[in-house]
Amino acid sequence: MSAHEHGIHIAILADVIWRKLAERRNWYSVQLKRGYKTDEGRRDTDNLGYDDLLPAAKLLDMAHTWVMHQLAADAKGRQQADKVTAK
Repeated sequence: MSAHEHGIHIAILADVIWRKLAERRNWYSVQLKRGYKTDEGRRDTDNLGYDDLLPAAKLLDMAHTWVMHQLAADAKGRQQADKVTAK
């Protein structure tokens, strides 16, 4: 099984969507991150402030839409592969 990632960003917030490829079906998971700077460099946290809540909701909505489209494409690809192997 291998994994691929896709990112969606709004300002300092980001969704990281992981697609884990498996033989029978693909799995998707989403991680929401908020970036910030320190004296040591850039860091990420999963803690959100009040002003982050609406952008985070929008990011999660966008992630949901992206995963939904990927699941549909995965199903279509499986159907086409099944047709080829059935011949």
